[in-house]
Amino acid sequence: MKNKKFLIFIVGPTSVGKTSISIFLAKKFKTEILSYDSRQFYKELKIGSSMPTSEELNSVPHHFIGHLTIHKNYNVKSFQKESFKKIKELFSKNSILIMVGGSGLYEKSITEGLSDIPNIDLNIRKDLILNFSKKGIIFLQKEFLKFEKKPYPIDINNPKRLIRYLEIVKSTGHPPYFFFKKKKSCLLNKDFTILKIGLILPRNEIYFRINNRVDQMIKNGLIDEAKKYYPYKYLNGLQTIGYKEIFDFIEKKNSISETIEMIKKNTRKYAKRQLTWYKKDTSVMWFDPKEKKKIFNFIEKKILNKK
Repeated sequence: MKNKKFLIFIVGPTSVGKTSISIFLAKKFKTEILSYDSRQFYKELKIGSSMPTSEELNSVPHHFIGHLTIHKNYNVKSFQKESFKKIKELFSKNSILIMVGGSGLYEKSITEGLSDIPNIDLNIRKDLILNFSKKGIIFLQKEFLKFEKKPYPIDINNPKRLIRYLEIVKSTGHPPYFFFKKKKSCLLNKDFTILKIGLILPRNEIYFRINNRVDQMIKNGLIDEAKKYYPYKYLNGLQTIGYKEIFDFIEKKNSISETIEMIKKNTRKYAKRQLTWYKKDTSVMWFDPKEKKKIFNFIEKKILNKK
């Protein structure tokens, strides 16, 4: 391979089978896996984040899974810095690395870099979180509408996204997308080739898998896991599907059956957004997750520079 290095991304909607394919490829190429799934960073959220099992984690070396606590303030810039450091380290002994996850922005931080956003006033962040804890998401939405009109640039039902938007605009006087036009930061001279493998299934099959996964998470103890961390429900790490709905159940806003259906519904919407995000990326090569051999052969030909 003439010392060429390849960073292979496995992308696609939730529940499509990315973990299985990444482990298959890591074994075939005798290499290691780095996660860019921001929900799986937190060691406390094993069930709700669909973290790989102990058996899966032990089958090949994994990085950036369960390496943080929900109490740590962590963002995509922190991830970019740490992952570039780890990539450089791992490339000293591997010519191929696998990255897998579902967080599009975290993937872009490696493949395209990040826009340089000035430092945020932490007092503004604390004030937003405090008001959110007292007044709920309606407070954040009202604040957001002071700065934006339709079409909205973010999901206004996502408190994490609203807080991030508001802390930037209140700290800098500009919305986040103002900085997207600026020069993007890249912490590593990319002396490697990026390949993106997308996994796709018919929508009804993805939705079927999502529904089954949610049912299995409930059986595995998701409700008890969420109850355990309910006192910390306003931490960024807990602003995610599964936990938010159960927190509403704990506060008696919904029944248990309504809560489970809401988790399924919101996960399906999330999968749809993931697909929309990645369908815009023309560098992604799409495969059915059952086509393991075909995926491996495609990557091998690219690595060997065969047509």
